[in-house]
Amino acid sequence: MNATWFHRRGALAQGGWESVVDDRLPGWAHTGLHVAALADGDEVVLQETGAERIVVPLQGSFVVYHGEGAESQTTVLRGRASVFAGPTDVLYVSAGSTLRVTGAGRVAVASSPTDERHPSRHITAEEVAVELRGAGAASRQVHNFGTPGSLDAARLIVCEVVTPAGNWSSYPAHKHDEHVPGHESRLEEIYYFESAPIAGAGPTVDPDAAFGLFSTTSSPAGEISIDEQVRSGDIALVPYGYHGPAVAAPGYDLYYLNVMAGPDPERAWLISDDPAHAWVRETWRTEQIDPRLPYGDADEEK
Repeated sequence: MNATWFHRRGALAQGGWESVVDDRLPGWAHTGLHVAALADGDEVVLQETGAERIVVPLQGSFVVYHGEGAESQTTVLRGRASVFAGPTDVLYVSAGSTLRVTGAGRVAVASSPTDERHPSRHITAEEVAVELRGAGAASRQVHNFGTPGSLDAARLIVCEVVTPAGNWSSYPAHKHDEHVPGHESRLEEIYYFESAPIAGAGPTVDPDAAFGLFSTTSSPAGEISIDEQVRSGDIALVPYGYHGPAVAAPGYDLYYLNVMAGPDPERAWLISDDPAHAWVRETWRTEQIDPRLPYGDADEEK
């Protein structure tokens, strides 16, 4: 089962991309992800027009050529030094557009198949809504640039989460695999991970050794089991089931990009906690946010 729903860095490589998730994978239908590492002069192209997309610089800066015919546009994404340096500017690209990305660094393109067109939009880092979620050892930082309250889109819901070393996120474990209006929505979800030694760890620490942990468990919607160490570039697919926690090992910060979409008529992120652990949320009322947050230039009030 893990061979289907969990993939190590590079295991899904194709066509110049380090990783590709799309509907050619068995059991996958509503979300997609392309990840590439580019050197100066490199470019990657997506010619298919039947999807809406969000371009997310992971590390470095990029130029994106998008649109069709006379409507073609060029957008410069300033990017960032790393996923732990705070929010980045991103680009939402309407369905019906081709896409070409050039630059140097690492870039992700989240997608969802649709023919419904919404206006392309360049969201600057300063515009990204930053949320500090949880408390105590469950504190984490969420960048809500592609969520329903932040972006007009057809189906795609995208955000990114930074979990400081030693903390837990995607916790309590939760699911979104039933259509219960006003309570729960059906959403496939992609987790793309990166991990790095904490700031000040020193030059002798091997960055490739950085890791976290990620788990999923079954729900009435289907059987799934992932219990893995996760490192930079790894991908977990969650078609159904309870997912979480995502745990940053002591000494190493953990990042993940979440890409969600599903078959429900409304675009909404509605979840149900694992009933065995839902009570934990109440304990946060008497705890403080981890003082290490926010990372980068983020501001909780933005």
